Amino acid sequence: MIPIRDNLISRHTPYLTYTLVALNVAIFLWDRGGSFSGQGTTFADLAMRPDQVVDAVRHFSGDAAPLVTLFTSLFLHGNLTHLIGNMIFLIVFGTNVEHALGGIRFALYYLAWGVVAGVAQIFVDPGSNIPVIGASGAIGGILGCYLLLFPGNKITFFVFPFFFFQFVISAWIMLGVWFLWQIFFPQENVANWAHAGGFLAGMLTVLVMGGREKVLKSVDLEHDPEAEYA
Repeated sequence: MIPIRDNLISRHTPYLTYTLVALNVAIFLWDRGGSFSGQGTTFADLAMRPDQVVDAVRHFSGDAAPLVTLFTSLFLHGNLTHLIGNMIFLIVFGTNVEHALGGIRFALYYLAWGVVAGVAQIFVDPGSNIPVIGASGAIGGILGCYLLLFPGNKITFFVFPFFFFQFVISAWIMLGVWFLWQIFFPQENVANWAHAGGFLAGMLTVLVMGGREKVLKSVDLEHDPEAEYA
């Protein structure tokens, strides 16, 4: 399911969300010498490898580089499809989560969710030397946060490759299915546990902040009835 939009109208410009998108795209191009195709080479050493992070923690000798990759890997993507998919979810769900949390707090939580996602993947497979890259773990945090803040929102989506057929579903169903898919139908060469870890971290964030009502107490959001029935 590829989301297109939700049915919330926000009077807030999501500067941080747009900045994250621009940063991811810029790094993707920089990594490939300005091309949208090919393998990334410039920042290859900034990918997170679970076994290196574990080794750095167990035998810390002043070299923090493997630990830093928990952050840097969030801005690397394997190919154009990987990048576009992540950016679509970031824009559709990140816009109103940013509005609810506030720009600076949203940015800090985004990084925190990404780190928790990486730690979750390391916990499940600590001996792996396969590079883990992508914003999916941090975006998983956005999805978990969105689930508790806006469970009844309507999400307009399509199923690839049927671009011309749009469907509408409640956010709690779409995001619930997304989370369960990570657990019970893990895809090969995908860091599914990072996705799940980020998702749970996003949910926990809302609970720690006092729950949905407290977080949205002063947030001005309006539903778009046309989007609801698109």
